[in-house]
Amino acid sequence: MSCILNIETSTNVCSVAVTQDGSCFFEKEDHSGPNHAERLGSFVDEALSFTDNHAIPLDAVAVSCGPGSYTGLRIGVSMAKGICYGRGLKLIGVPTLELLCVPVLLQEMVKEENALLCPMLDARRMEVYAQLFDRSLHEVRPIHADVVDGDTYKAFLDEHPVYFFGNGALKCKDAINHPNAHFIEGIEPIAKNMLPLAEKRMAQEHFEDVAYFVPFYLKNFVAKLPRKLL
Repeated sequence: MSCILNIETSTNVCSVAVTQDGSCFFEKEDHSGPNHAERLGSFVDEALSFTDNHAIPLDAVAVSCGPGSYTGLRIGVSMAKGICYGRGLKLIGVPTLELLCVPVLLQEMVKEENALLCPMLDARRMEVYAQLFDRSLHEVRPIHADVVDGDTYKAFLDEHPVYFFGNGALKCKDAINHPNAHFIEGIEPIAKNMLPLAEKRMAQEHFEDVAYFVPFYLKNFVAKLPRKLL
């Protein structure tokens, strides 16, 4: 019966959800971003007001921990840690690529028993953050920053149907030309979909150290000088 506040800010979408015992009873989403700095605080305030007004005690905060947008992850994790400090709650980290698989599996978009899932996040140009899972969400290949061409996933495609999705998948469609390659559009990391992953980690008591936890950026952030206007 654990009640979890879920925060997702790894892409342009900003979302917050409150879940308990397999159900989501509060959610807010903004797809017009990136504007996490403006939206996240108000979403969290509404969620906390909802739980307080209904006398629902929170047990933990789950936050998408990457990879993804450097700024988005930093804002989300900072907010999650602040709430955990202020309210004495547990902190749960949910990997973003694993989160992307949740709606694909729940909506039964993949039929073949031997199919693999390849969630992808855009990492600029022809590079993506990608990982491979089977239908039980067991890792088949760890996270890589892949520069995608026709051979990148050929070894897997020769043996399995592979489903590609996430905001990095569409730009790879022409490069991955294989009869076993399938593309699913419209899959985004959303806070309400964190429910099964967060509850599993809660049951396993798989918590993060609030003081030292940092997002998994995969690549180091590189600051760039602003473009000259004149």
